[in-house]
Amino acid sequence: MSVAMYDVAIIGGGPAGSTAAALLALAGRRVIVFEREKFPRFHIGESLLPFSMKAFTRLGLHEKFLRAGFMKKFGGEIVGACSESGTKFYFKDGYRSQTDHAYQVTRGDFDKVLLDHAVECGAEVHEETSVDRAEFSNDEVELGIKCNGSFHSIRARYVIDASGRTSVLGRKFKIKKTYDHLQKLSIFAHYDGVWRAEGIDGTLTVLIRAIDRWFWLIPLSAERTSVGVVLDAEAFRNSKLRAEDFLEQALSEQPIIAKRMTDARRVSQVYVEADFSYRSARLHGDRWLLAGDAAGFIDPIFSSGVFLAVFSSELCADVLNEVLDHPRKARRLFAGYERAVNRAMDIYLRFVKAWYTKEFIEVFLAPRNILGLAPAVNAVLGGNVGNSFPIRWRMWVFYFLVWLQRHHPIAPRLTLVPGKEEVSAPIETVRAAP
Repeated sequence: MSVAMYDVAIIGGGPAGSTAAALLALAGRRVIVFEREKFPRFHIGESLLPFSMKAFTRLGLHEKFLRAGFMKKFGGEIVGACSESGTKFYFKDGYRSQTDHAYQVTRGDFDKVLLDHAVECGAEVHEETSVDRAEFSNDEVELGIKCNGSFHSIRARYVIDASGRTSVLGRKFKIKKTYDHLQKLSIFAHYDGVWRAEGIDGTLTVLIRAIDRWFWLIPLSAERTSVGVVLDAEAFRNSKLRAEDFLEQALSEQPIIAKRMTDARRVSQVYVEADFSYRSARLHGDRWLLAGDAAGFIDPIFSSGVFLAVFSSELCADVLNEVLDHPRKARRLFAGYERAVNRAMDIYLRFVKAWYTKEFIEVFLAPRNILGLAPAVNAVLGGNVGNSFPIRWRMWVFYFLVWLQRHHPIAPRLTLVPGKEEVSAPIETVRAAP
């Protein structure tokens, strides 16, 4: 392996690392990527958001996605467990929407397409290679590399940590902070033969909210569907059930899901994934930046993981491309990068906190669009985390309605328990929700 100086070294070849590598390589930078696994490999996070589409267009990936057979996704549906009727939203209806679809993907295939694309763009990629050491000086970074039992060192002017939840630099600097109230667990598998609607409604991600957990159904292909449940990690541990038994029981207890899975058969193992939400206290230093899950992870709901990975890595690449030419701008540009990524994570954190209240679901499932709230909420669900005042003030109103629902119900109360129907609100008011 060459010991020459690289412009940027990237730890991790997932969506964040491969996106940043491709963009920097296209800009003529010398980039090296270290990925500890061999792609393709299984990974969760199968539902993409439309606000990533611009980045995919910039990278020239859409044709490759279609060749890979990734399904176009046109929106989503949210359902309460106590009723079979839910609220659908379509990306085309989002505030100032610029696309009507995203993609549903098998992550093993998706991540490999991105990493292979980074190579085609000119990045040097080393799989099954881990970074064990990072030493910083005023002028460079030296990384200690382990591959096939041998050790090497490489030098780079800057490093991007896109190593996911393991966060090589996060561990080094001890900056990872968890959210104790969001210590969730996902249990999921892939199934063939799950019933779905005709037309574009058959592409929608379906989220079903129960009293103490929520479920997803994500169509991945004409036959295959990802099905899973998210709940407090402690609740699963207390059940003392094997993951396979717990998932089978949880799905059978939800009539909405059980009906769809009458003819379904499981075609994968049952996976258990800790969805412990966290943030890094800092996202940059003098010669490093954190991107993707290394920067933070805000719950699997609303499919924010891949979106934030692509969003942060695109910003990261653009910042580093400018800093490589103008090093004196590093402090200002790195600080601006951190603010932008933290703002995006703040938006999702507030959304996630609201999702885990009954009032959010009660307001969301009583749709009557006033003040243009529906397009604004739709836009945030689609990944619009920009600094748009028309969206911000409408989201403030939406969160006020969620707060109001707790104290003075404006929508029917829901049990979120199968077999127990919703009850009418004690006072009749105008329903206001997306």
